[in-house]
Amino acid sequence: MSIGSVLDLLRPDFPDVTISKIRFLEAEGLIRPERTPSGYRRFSVADCERLRFVLTAQRDQYLPLKVIKEQLEAIDSGAATLGVREARARAVSGRGGVEAVRSDDSEYQAESGDRSARVAGHAPPRRLGVVPGEISPDELRFDHEIRLTRADLLQQAAIDEKFLNDLIRANLIVPGAAGFFDSEAVTLARTAKAMAEFGLEARHLRAFKLAADREAALVAQIVAPIAKSRDAGARARAEETARELAALSLTLHTCLVKASVRNSLGG
Repeated sequence: MSIGSVLDLLRPDFPDVTISKIRFLEAEGLIRPERTPSGYRRFSVADCERLRFVLTAQRDQYLPLKVIKEQLEAIDSGAATLGVREARARAVSGRGGVEAVRSDDSEYQAESGDRSARVAGHAPPRRLGVVPGEISPDELRFDHEIRLTRADLLQQAAIDEKFLNDLIRANLIVPGAAGFFDSEAVTLARTAKAMAEFGLEARHLRAFKLAADREAALVAQIVAPIAKSRDAGARARAEETARELAALSLTLHTCLVKASVRNSLGG
């Protein structure tokens, strides 16, 4: 299956999953889809089940990728005990499978009980639709089918008029020619609102916009010759290349920011 087909299979159970998130999980070594001679990914049924396991572990158990990867490696090597392997095999079938595991697998129940005790009395971690440390921007699909009014954006992002006006003045959110917004604007507004809780105003975020514009310009330089090709599939290849480069640039940007912050803190 293509990556788009895999996305269609997973989204009913995992609405927040995106193409770029699947690519990120591949880059982290949790999945290993085959590649066609032209470089396109091709996923098997086993790849889809592996993805479902990872997404289920993140959603239901809040496990970090490092732990999930260790679990998968244990299963692959046969090091996991039979009870755990059976539980995880059933977990990939979705929420129903997870509930079945919880009802009749004592080892899983013990692990779940310990985890519940650890988090008892504490609110779950704040989530913005993006798992901490991961990159899953929907905009990499270059999909502009969603058209939101200003009122829609205010409601979905849970922001007020003043905050939205500040974002527009800072050129962080740009409405379309007809005055509509897309889902990207919602994600950006939510993120900006979360950063505002740390004292960062819209004007402070212009530096991020400038950096993003420079990265986009580099991607455009590489993709432009592909798009200008007279081949029938030139546009599709150009968009796929742009998505690949954008995902890689985001990963690189994240790594560089983490390293800079760590160094500034003397870590």
